[in-house]
Amino acid sequence: MNHIGTQTIETERLILRKTMDSDAEPMFYNWANDERVTRYLTWPPYEDVSQLQKTYHKFLIKSQKNLNFYDWKIVLKEINEPIGSIGVVRINEDTEEAEVGYCLGFNWWHKGIMTEAFSAVIKFLFEEVGFNRIAATHDPRNPHSGDVMRKCGLQYEGTHRQSGKNMQGICDEAVYAILKEDYFKDC
Repeated sequence: MNHIGTQTIETERLILRKTMDSDAEPMFYNWANDERVTRYLTWPPYEDVSQLQKTYHKFLIKSQKNLNFYDWKIVLKEINEPIGSIGVVRINEDTEEAEVGYCLGFNWWHKGIMTEAFSAVIKFLFEEVGFNRIAATHDPRNPHSGDVMRKCGLQYEGTHRQSGKNMQGICDEAVYAILKEDYFKDC
């Protein structure tokens, strides 16, 4: 694999880019304070911008220096501000696997935005970095996340019973993945 870190990716409607210092406020107002967004995530809604800046946002800015760190803010060109995020949440170097996680502000759900962003990230991770497998999981009570995975070409592999934990407590995890050979076969 060729780890090159988070690089800017542009699609028709989106710019996927590294986190910037100025992102904390739009991140807070567009998705990080909304319990509808964080309901099936591993972190609760932030209570204020300063809490976000001191913890998660600071971690992202620092981590971006690592070449094996991949995390993008999803910037909608139309309004020129971040409306969500997508990134690699786990890497298995031995099997050349990346697990991707994502979240999107409620106002932009069901508009194909996450499918557009995830498709671009898949392309980048296979074509630029050289991963062999890209996986993602979701709580089965959040079926729309699985819809995104299927639209991006990931195949359902099964459900791991009570193997995850999110804001709802211990939960099942539906597992999806796409292999490099499948991706290039469909190109």
